[in-house]
Amino acid sequence: MKLYTLIFCCLFSTLLIAQTEKPYVSEVWVADNGDGTYNNPILYSDYSDPDAVRVGDDYYMTASSFNAAPALPILHSKDMVNWQLINHALPEQVPAETFKTPQHGNGVWAPCIRYHNNEIYIYWGDPDFGIYMVKTKDPYGKWDDPVLVMPGKGLIDPSPLWDDNGNAYLVHAYAGSRAGVKSLLSVNKMNAEGTKVLDKGTHVFDGHDHHETVEGSKFYKRNGYYYIFAPAGGVPTGWQLILRSKNIYGPYEEKIVLEQGSTNINGPHQGAWVETPEGESWFYHFQDVNAYGRIVHLQPMTWEKDWPVMGKDFDGNGIGEPVQTHKKPNVGKSYPIVTPLETDNFEGQNIGLQWQWNANNDVVWHAKLPGNDYLRLFSIKPTEPLNNLWLMPNLLLQKFPAPSFSVSTKITLIPEEAKSGKSAGLIIMGMDYASLSINNDYGNFFIKQVVCKDAINGASEELIEEKKLKSNTVYFKVSVIGPDAMCQFSYSENGKKFKNIGKPFKAKEGKWIGAKVGLFSISTMTAKRGGYADIEYFKVEK
Repeated sequence: MKLYTLIFCCLFSTLLIAQTEKPYVSEVWVADNGDGTYNNPILYSDYSDPDAVRVGDDYYMTASSFNAAPALPILHSKDMVNWQLINHALPEQVPAETFKTPQHGNGVWAPCIRYHNNEIYIYWGDPDFGIYMVKTKDPYGKWDDPVLVMPGKGLIDPSPLWDDNGNAYLVHAYAGSRAGVKSLLSVNKMNAEGTKVLDKGTHVFDGHDHHETVEGSKFYKRNGYYYIFAPAGGVPTGWQLILRSKNIYGPYEEKIVLEQGSTNINGPHQGAWVETPEGESWFYHFQDVNAYGRIVHLQPMTWEKDWPVMGKDFDGNGIGEPVQTHKKPNVGKSYPIVTPLETDNFEGQNIGLQWQWNANNDVVWHAKLPGNDYLRLFSIKPTEPLNNLWLMPNLLLQKFPAPSFSVSTKITLIPEEAKSGKSAGLIIMGMDYASLSINNDYGNFFIKQVVCKDAINGASEELIEEKKLKSNTVYFKVSVIGPDAMCQFSYSENGKKFKNIGKPFKAKEGKWIGAKVGLFSISTMTAKRGGYADIEYFKVEK
């Protein structure tokens, strides 16, 4: 009995600590105004193509990952406004061998998250391999291995629907770059388990005449109508289209329900309809803001004559427009303000969930040991000569968290036996990138600020400024100033007085993603093996 009592007390103490642990609140972006209202965007980060689902009193969101790993971020909320990043459903991209090297713009496109038979399912399209699915009973734990539900080229934006009669269906779109055609939506019959399509599919909507680039399809059923929510008109400039029919294969009526209109929120589309237990409807969508990626907005939603009405019709043309501020959803009670993690002090055994690699992680890229309050990044050599870092897999990156913010870090470079050729630093990564690094050269240490314009096409780095250091430890900082994402690097040798170095750099988005900020530790191909950089912290603040 004493043993059982001790076990119970230990479990209760662990649960109590978890419940009372202070939630992370960003210094640079909080959507909750603290007075029962919120500001859009609710997430000023590149959670592209968001989809969300309610499970009881909990809300879960996922988003596109493209080439980054781990993939399929899982966010959790209790009030639909305050979100925490709790997991990734896909620890590594599949096929694993393909994604050992950076696959910019490929990988996980536009996932759909659903709750069915007491499990959470996520479907997504990989434009080169087909439509995959993962599922779990515990979104905080390990998800099942991915299943290839529908192999094929150019199959994207899938969404399942389990009908009242037990039949299962899948709607999806096409990537023109692989399929040779786009602006089409098709429905396939699935097996009841949702693991395999059973037919070649039926086209149910052609957007070529009035809704070019219709994609991002999401399947719902309400009041006897089948609904397909689908964006059209392109990522930065499009609108939200609703299709409905009494027959799953159509014909479908169409209606535009959300557009930019008189607002400054461009391309408001592609997201999720979520209903609260109290019966309120809400719609999540993204806005493309260039270097900041596709940020997430939340719109109030009602129903009129079995059509959704989103946002507010400011200009009176019968089509909703995005709201900037609104009363929070009624979820029955109030919850504390919380935001996704940004700062990482590298305490504990793992790095934070906010980090993603430029490709599937290799275990030798880093070490994070219990009791060591720093991150060790090993000096990794490229497997072939590279002009720049675009195809280096071991870049450790996270999303921009706000229009304006700063990042600071402390780095110590240990070259071991190498006389030269080791470097580590802070990077703003995109199709253009800029970095500030510490480098070794025959007993001396230097910092270099470089810029690489057109990195995506193999351009070489340009050295902007170089300074000699007194030691192998240095403090780096980069300040990002909105709305144009202008970046200024600075450094310090004592952690107190920082000096600007180089020149301002305008951040540029990546391939289908926003710019990212992060760390790297690399080696030239000719340098002796070994070497590493110890990172004491990565602090995000105003």
